[in-house]
Amino acid sequence: MRADVSVEATMSRQSVQLAKEGHQATDRHCTPYPDSGETKGQPKDQKVTPMVQKYSQDEGKSMQTTTHPEGKVGRSFVSLPVLNAERLRTAKAFVDKAVKMHKVFSIQGPYPVIRAALRARGWVEQRMRRPNRHVHRRHSDEGRASSNDAGDNNSDNVEKEQDPDGLYDLMSRLVRNEMVYFYWTNRRDAINTNSLQKEQIINHFAKAGSFATKVGLCVNLRNLHWFDSADPDTFFPRCYRLGAQDEKHAFTEDYRRTACTSLLKYIVERERGVQGEGTSHNIQDQRKQSKWRTQPVVPSKMIDSALKVCQQFLDSLEHRDIDISLETPQTLTKEEWAEFIDSYYLVVHGGAEIENGDLFETCCKAMLQRLVEVSPQLDIDGIHNIWIIKPGAKSRGRGIKCAKRLDQILRLVDGDPTLIKESKWVVQKYVERPLLIHGTKFDVRQWFLVTDWNPLTVWFYKKCYLRFSTQPYTLDTLDSSVHLCNNSIQKHLRPSQQRHRGIPADNMWSDDQFKAFLSSQGREAQWQTVVVPGMKKAVIHALQTTQDLMESRKNTFELYGADFMLGRDLRPWLIEINASPTMAPSTPVTARLCTAVQEDTLRVVLDRRADRTANTGDFQLIYRQAAVEVPQYVGVNLLVEGFEIKCPCPLPPLRSSTRSAPKHRGLVKEKETAGFKVKPLPKLLLKSAKTRLKNATSGVPPPPLLPPEPPVPVPTESVTLHLPMTMKSIHLPFSAQSHSVFWSKRRPVVSKACSEKDQSCSTEKHQSPSLRLEITVPKQSRPAATSTMTA
Repeated sequence: MRADVSVEATMSRQSVQLAKEGHQATDRHCTPYPDSGETKGQPKDQKVTPMVQKYSQDEGKSMQTTTHPEGKVGRSFVSLPVLNAERLRTAKAFVDKAVKMHKVFSIQGPYPVIRAALRARGWVEQRMRRPNRHVHRRHSDEGRASSNDAGDNNSDNVEKEQDPDGLYDLMSRLVRNEMVYFYWTNRRDAINTNSLQKEQIINHFAKAGSFATKVGLCVNLRNLHWFDSADPDTFFPRCYRLGAQDEKHAFTEDYRRTACTSLLKYIVERERGVQGEGTSHNIQDQRKQSKWRTQPVVPSKMIDSALKVCQQFLDSLEHRDIDISLETPQTLTKEEWAEFIDSYYLVVHGGAEIENGDLFETCCKAMLQRLVEVSPQLDIDGIHNIWIIKPGAKSRGRGIKCAKRLDQILRLVDGDPTLIKESKWVVQKYVERPLLIHGTKFDVRQWFLVTDWNPLTVWFYKKCYLRFSTQPYTLDTLDSSVHLCNNSIQKHLRPSQQRHRGIPADNMWSDDQFKAFLSSQGREAQWQTVVVPGMKKAVIHALQTTQDLMESRKNTFELYGADFMLGRDLRPWLIEINASPTMAPSTPVTARLCTAVQEDTLRVVLDRRADRTANTGDFQLIYRQAAVEVPQYVGVNLLVEGFEIKCPCPLPPLRSSTRSAPKHRGLVKEKETAGFKVKPLPKLLLKSAKTRLKNATSGVPPPPLLPPEPPVPVPTESVTLHLPMTMKSIHLPFSAQSHSVFWSKRRPVVSKACSEKDQSCSTEKHQSPSLRLEITVPKQSRPAATSTMTA
């Protein structure tokens, strides 16, 4: 912003001049747009934000080229809003205060609540550059944080705001070159977090796909036992990646085992006359109707096979199968499994009779009682063995299908080799027996906020809402209008005439309406004792398993939306977690709750930053772990290398037989080898050798030699020197001609030095390698010689 901008308000041309001067405004520091790397290497005084370029293009469009009838080309200016001097001074004063207090924000997407709440706090908006529509449409599936329900109405078009006097637009132009301190976007890739400064705040964490995607949540929750003692099977339906061969095999085994347990439940419930969940008739009526028709009779051996498979599963849980040889044949062969699955389809799906099936009711009931103790999902499994297939690369419920035949599921996955290669297909056990409201299926959208990953800090929102399907719940059809509650799908469908009138036409309830329904059923207390605690635990466990995969950045937060289903016992089951949940006011329920959760998010993120006692609305802090110190990364790969020490006993240091060892080396004692003892020299010879050695070192001529005696050991003395591996020179006070100097590398033997006073042998350990120097004492002194050697 230049200080010398003219404020003459009578000429419309002055507005264009103001835009031109924006290109030349280099007296202020210009901060580059975070996701733009083109100006990274430019000097600071040459950085220009894309907002300035965008502004100049918009202003340039205001000048229109006209062609006169005579063929001459002329330029005319469109009438621009007149600048008011008083309004400009007000805008400048407001902007200067906001810049001084670091209150400049930028928003991408239709978030009028966030925009209004920030302006009420004294923040000024810097218009964000609108992305290319073609590029955004191409990357919409990838960049929208893989949200199941994100983007119902979240287009990137900036909503039409009420700004009659153009004050907000004017202030936005005045701060176009200022640093943005708060970013709120609906796409994670809209801002390059690596280019952000420390004090800049953003509403997305990097790498949130590790738990906000179907594949990431499926894989991470298997590692929960490393973080907590909880069992993921108690709150997350079994899930597999069909693109991975090992998980595909595990799914096949799970499907077969579930078929066995479903058959046992079918037999028990048939005798009791239990109403089939989601069916228009009970199992006993189905049995009576089958008698009037010609139905195949299945041999009772399939019940024996089911009991054997269930018993084998129990043995594996109790580790009784450890000693079983791998060569032991399986309970059922591949052909027997194919026959069993076909018979299961005939009985459960087709209503076929089992030969003497009534006789097995007691055995089936006893086995189910044992299974319920180790299988927390036994109740929600139902009897139809239905699984839901989700393509991990799509969002908002697209491509999701339900199937109950194994060959159909595998055929559906094998049809797309791209998804198989990238392991994108996810198959999850369908909750066949959920809690129903007036015979209609629903799910729960629950918000939670993460403000830090180290230490992990989680805020749970006290309010939530329910989403209904448009059709009554039934398992006779697997259509998405019955089994998928996503608003992006149900909003395009017309509610069924058979649906209960207590379900609203907009397919949504608030949590208060649901609690009123529970109160009418006499179960209101279970909301606070079962539902809410279960959802909190599921959220915390999901975040614990992904904490090590997240990039923890201070001044970053993210609002997530978790989808839950409730079992008949009101136990919540986590279906998936969505990043960038929709905030569109599509119904009266979401218009009220989405507005409240956005305002409360700013209370936690901004207000509580300045005042720890600030009101956080309906957000409740439910988890904050102890901080973990992370060592600073210096870019060096830590590696430990070493080698085996072959000689544990190094040689002792240098020592003479007539002189004590140097003081800094200390006394050296050598071990005497077993079975070997050094014999002392005759005293006369030893005395003569000492005299010659003393004369040689002092320069006194030696006395005349004695006459030769009988052969005795040569009166010489060996002196062992321990020297470093590398040396430049050694000055010896002896003649090099009449004395021999022997150099040798250290060998793994014990050196021995004998003297009159100390005839024992000792060893000493050394850390550095050394050489052994043997010197023969001369009989006559010669001029000193210098010997040079480098090992």
